[in-house]
Amino acid sequence: MGLGINPPSYVLASTLDASPRPAELLWKGAEAGVVRIGPEPAEDTYLCSGHLAFDDANACILTDLLPPLVIVRVADPRGRQLAQLIDLLATEVEATDAGGPLVQNHLAQVLLVHMLRAHARQTDQPIGWMGALNHDGIGAALRAMHADVARSWTVGELAGVSHMSRSAFAQAFKDQVGTSPLEYLIQWRMRLARDALTRDTLSISELARATGYLSESAFSTAFRRVVGSSPRSFRDGARVSASNRPGPQD
Repeated sequence: MGLGINPPSYVLASTLDASPRPAELLWKGAEAGVVRIGPEPAEDTYLCSGHLAFDDANACILTDLLPPLVIVRVADPRGRQLAQLIDLLATEVEATDAGGPLVQNHLAQVLLVHMLRAHARQTDQPIGWMGALNHDGIGAALRAMHADVARSWTVGELAGVSHMSRSAFAQAFKDQVGTSPLEYLIQWRMRLARDALTRDTLSISELARATGYLSESAFSTAFRRVVGSSPRSFRDGARVSASNRPGPQD
């Protein structure tokens, strides 16, 4: 499964000396979304492609931690589960039953989670929050911050949650997550703020309180430092983008 934004090009071939053909030309001859290569009924390989879309501002939370390609082999216990999910997803795509898009979206999300689990099993020590969540101490601190993002956390309090000394916790957190605990908290708050401003669900003053800032001014300063624009400008830009999106067609 390929991951990331603008993934690199690749070639699929039955043998190393086969001459590749542009995939675009093959897809032009697709029937019901299926491309057949070679004489029938010799079909020993089945490829299923699709994509998951992430919010551009927050996609890096996941894609920065992952390689451009994850391979799950048949011998991997996760391989059978992924195959079952793909079969279910393919069935839903072909079906016309009520609620099809909803089921497809949820199956795609479950498929992604199982793929991430497979990748974690292949990696001795996953990096970033993906690996840190599996660490009893650092994972406890991350979950505490996520559960109460408005709290004025100190490194000492987070170290206590992790049952570690302050210095050991700070070093372990940076080693595993890649940044300091309080900088991570700020980045996480700003990701939540971007999402709320894009959805236009809270006023800026309400959002400031929800993300742990005593004043709108303090929140705006932190937001500008991380995002590069004021919360008001970001929200106005999101409103313009939303108004320019095509609505549902009759």
